[in-house]
Amino acid sequence: MKIPSDFPPVLYVPCYQHVSDPSDARVLLDNTRDGRSSLFVYSALDRLYTCMGRDQPWVVIPTSYLSSLRDVAPFDLVLLDVVVPEEARAS
Repeated sequence: MKIPSDFPPVLYVPCYQHVSDPSDARVLLDNTRDGRSSLFVYSALDRLYTCMGRDQPWVVIPTSYLSSLRDVAPFDLVLLDVVVPEEARAS
């Protein structure tokens, strides 16, 4: 997997639920209109809060870990700093 050179060194990745142990985290995947799976990632915690809300569970990973993450949670696209409409956010 080719990671763009302008990606930050760490990424904040939304998860399905809060966990005590990061190894138990299940990253949040979504489907695009054309059927591809996408992984939302955020370049800073304040951006995740702004784009997904403060209630969104998350885990921080080194950007270099994206390829390994893709092996355990397959995705087609990585979407950086995408705003999720309030009605679609975790409550």
